[in-house]
Amino acid sequence: MAVPSQIAIAAGQGEALCTALRGQVEKIGLSIGDEPVWAEATFEAATDPFSQEISIVAYWRGKARFGKATFFPDGRIFAEYQVLLPHPEKPGSYIDSVQVWGRPPQLRGEALIVDYLK
Repeated sequence: MAVPSQIAIAAGQGEALCTALRGQVEKIGLSIGDEPVWAEATFEAATDPFSQEISIVAYWRGKARFGKATFFPDGRIFAEYQVLLPHPEKPGSYIDSVQVWGRPPQLRGEALIVDYLK
C-alpha cells in the first residue's frame, strides 16, 4: 500500500509528468491523444531492497497502453508509457514507448524505437 503523504506529493507532479510523456510522443510527430490520464493511475509503494527507502509507483493499465512512473524519495521521477505506433519517418520501425526522467520541472525524455523489418 502506498503512503498517502507520498501519493499527495506525486499527485502534485502527475499532470506535468503526463504532459511530458505526451510531449515526447509529439516530438516525433505522433499523438496518443490525452493518454496517459493522471486521474486513472493506480498507486503502490515499492521498497528499495538496498536502501529500504519507499518509492511511489503509479500504473496505467487496462486500456490499449501500459505505463509506469516511479517517484523516488529524493524527488527524481522515471516514467515509461507505451506508444505502439509506426514511426512516421522510418519505414520498418515503430515507437515502442517513451520515457521521461529527472526532477521536475526539468524532465528529459526519449522514445524507444524498434526496427522490425531488418
